[in-house]
Amino acid sequence: MEGIKPKRRKFLKTFFKERKQVGAVAPSSRFLVKKMCDRIDFKNANIIIELGPGTGVFTKEILKRAKADAKIFVFELNEDFYQILKTKLDDPRLILVNESAEKLGVTLAEHHIKSADAVISSLPLTVIPEPIKTNIVKAAYEVLKQDGRYVQYQYSLSAKKLLESFFGKLNLRFSLINIPPAFIYIGTKK
Repeated sequence: MEGIKPKRRKFLKTFFKERKQVGAVAPSSRFLVKKMCDRIDFKNANIIIELGPGTGVFTKEILKRAKADAKIFVFELNEDFYQILKTKLDDPRLILVNESAEKLGVTLAEHHIKSADAVISSLPLTVIPEPIKTNIVKAAYEVLKQDGRYVQYQYSLSAKKLLESFFGKLNLRFSLINIPPAFIYIGTKK
């Protein structure tokens, strides 16, 4: 891995070491980040949840767009990525959680928060075992307020049925400028 920037080298090492937690060979492109973040109403979002931030590409954009008094819960299960986030992100709005996203309801309750305005997810649902991924999507759905927004990207359409089982009809977008190109699922809690 000579000649590769340290940040990218760390990402690749973690990818090869933790295939069940890291679903991409490279961080998300700024084009994918923009397309996904454009689907969130940051002006009115008080509580935002990010699932699977990796090295923080989405987290940085969320912090740029979020209100000054917003709370942003960031769930990262991978210890290496969690430590990177702890080291490089210092913002009072940010609550880093080194737990499975299955526990997001419990975590919000511990902070006396009943619901979230938005969930943005980079979790690789395709490689997460079936009962766990269903529990994660269910937990995200349950904590969203009425008309709350769920935004998720994947490299295939394999998660469509699972997400539709909670959100009903999904709005589907595609981001060609990403490695690999990605589908963006947008669900609204009704």
